[in-house]
Amino acid sequence: MTRQEIEHQLLTLSLSDKAKIVQSLTKTLSMSGKGITKTPGVCGGEACIAGTRIAIWLLVEAQQLGISEAQLLQDYPHLTAADLVNAWAYADAHPEEIAAAILANNQVA
Repeated sequence: MTRQEIEHQLLTLSLSDKAKIVQSLTKTLSMSGKGITKTPGVCGGEACIAGTRIAIWLLVEAQQLGISEAQLLQDYPHLTAADLVNAWAYADAHPEEIAAAILANNQVA
């Protein structure tokens, strides 16, 4: 079944059923994802995928440069799709922080 077929079927569900599916998917993603952490002394305290030194701003910048999620998962094989979902959600919730981090990390020292 393709993603488009699944989306079509989801649109026909009741609001209650859609909510149950969202809850189930959210639970699955949060259990498999590592989350986002900020650790003083690690990557300058920038937000990173938990347990790694992969900064959220770096992933966002890569996406802005046209690098696909599939390529990011190939480039960082220990990351999961759930990690990217968490990264995008964090970036959406903190756009100023991410923009400032990209700018700061691209300035010539």
